Amino acid sequence: MPRRYPIIQFPNPPLIAAIAAGALARITDRDTAQKAALASQLALLVWAYQEVVSGTNWFRRLLGLAGGASSVNALARLIAAARAE
Repeated sequence: MPRRYPIIQFPNPPLIAAIAAGALARITDRDTAQKAALASQLALLVWAYQEVVSGTNWFRRLLGLAGGASSVNALARLIAAARAE
C-alpha cells in the first residue's frame, strides 16, 4: 500500500475527544451520560468534517462521510430522547 494511502493513523484531537466522551457516557449516571454522549457525537462530527474536507485520500474522505452520517443519526436520536423526557 503506498504511503499516500494511509488507512490507519494516530487519532487526531476530535477523535480522541469523541472516544473519551463516549467512554465517560458509559460509566456515568443518566444526566451526565446524556451530556457526554452528546459531546462525543459532536466531536465525532467535527472529526468527520475534517476527514471529508482534508482527508489524505479517497478512503479517508469516505470514512469521514460515513462517520458524519452516523453521527448525525446518533445526534437526532439523542435529541429525540431528550425531548421525550
